[in-house]
Amino acid sequence: MTEQEQALKVLRDQIDSIDQQIHRLLNERAKCAQQVAEVKQKYQGEQDAVFYRPEREAQVLRRVMERNEGPLPDKEVARLFREIMSVCLALEKPMRVAFLGPEGTFTQQAALKHFGHSADSAPMNTLDQVFREVEAGAAHYGVVPIENSTEGMATHTLDLFKRFNLRICGELELPIHHHLLVKDSAEPVIKRIYAHQESFAQCRSWLEAHYPDVEHCFVNSNGEGAKRASEDPQSAAIAGEMAVELYQLDVLERNIEDQPDNSTRFLILSNQEVGPSGDDKTSILMCARDKPGALYSLLEPFHRHGISLTRIETRPAGQGGWSYMFYIDFEGHADEPAVQKVLEELESSSVELKLLGSYPKAVL
Repeated sequence: MTEQEQALKVLRDQIDSIDQQIHRLLNERAKCAQQVAEVKQKYQGEQDAVFYRPEREAQVLRRVMERNEGPLPDKEVARLFREIMSVCLALEKPMRVAFLGPEGTFTQQAALKHFGHSADSAPMNTLDQVFREVEAGAAHYGVVPIENSTEGMATHTLDLFKRFNLRICGELELPIHHHLLVKDSAEPVIKRIYAHQESFAQCRSWLEAHYPDVEHCFVNSNGEGAKRASEDPQSAAIAGEMAVELYQLDVLERNIEDQPDNSTRFLILSNQEVGPSGDDKTSILMCARDKPGALYSLLEPFHRHGISLTRIETRPAGQGGWSYMFYIDFEGHADEPAVQKVLEELESSSVELKLLGSYPKAVL
């Protein structure tokens, strides 16, 4: 053995020993997860037992990042632990998560980021189906986009919150990088481009500069667009990295989004209420009549009770005597006294108030 080989052998032996310890501890953690499931089923009942607790997961991930000493970055360590929790949760009860399909969409990528790869992700044809699947109990959770940093709020999602009685139990933010994908990059002849209308909007300037005369074909999702491009050699699709391998496409151009820091915020839908995690947000829908000072009367209680708003969006209510619908995100949990006072005041002064949920702020 050379001196280098001897030094490497010592380090590799150490790695093997550490791997054995990690493996043993992982199995010990998995056994604890199984025991947690048994306790929940015993005291909550097999049908009513709640296995996924968003507030508990957020607390665990925050502690992981707080105690991390490197050299691994905080968020990378947290992602490793999320996958560990995903595997252990699957031992307790496999989670079925609905998302806007087909496979290869950014919404699926968001679902995997939030729940880990051990969750059973189920593609739906429309956002309406995602809401229906969760409300009916056919899926435990749903993942839907709510706003993009370039194009603003996903208004269709807001409208669906009016129609369905679901709770928001989590959120996450996903960096969005759009690629121009083709079946064969050797000699591409592009006569049409498939994408969701939001993706066209987020890549508007780039497309005008490079493909000003090519037909834009709107589809329900970028996954569907990628699938069509894989079957049409004279077309291209705008989609993310997941679609490249899934539909065996070539990347003609990378990162064609107009804003390099483009990102989308997603919400997690469920039928369950979420307890306080220590760092939470609350979302509400309010309908109010069109009268002088209407907006001020809605916002004033937040100022008086020292609660910070993180988002407010106005939409036409579109029914009865209601004139406007307000979607509001703010800091705090509905169980906190200050938040309870604000909600009581708003409920007494509005046509209708709908609490969409309190949930942990995004950790990753």
